[in-house]
Amino acid sequence: MINELDRVVLKSAVPTKGLEAGDVGTVVHVYRDGLAYEVEFTTLEGKTAAVVTVEAAQVRPVKKREITHARELQAA
Repeated sequence: MINELDRVVLKSAVPTKGLEAGDVGTVVHVYRDGLAYEVEFTTLEGKTAAVVTVEAAQVRPVKKREITHARELQAA
C-alpha cells in the first residue's frame, strides 16, 4: 500500500497540469483506503509545480534502484 509522504511515479501523463509519465511526486493524502491519492509534484528547487488527485492505477511506488531525471516543466 502507498502511504502519505511516500514518493510515487506517474504511470500516465496529466497534460492539464504539464505532467508526464515518469514524473515523481509525494503523496500528501490517501483517499478511500488507497483507491486514490493527492500527490504534490515539485521542481528541483522545491517549488510546487502541481497538486493532483489521481486514481491508484495512475501511480506506482518508487523502486529502490531508480533515480530521478530532470526535464523542463512546460506551462500547462
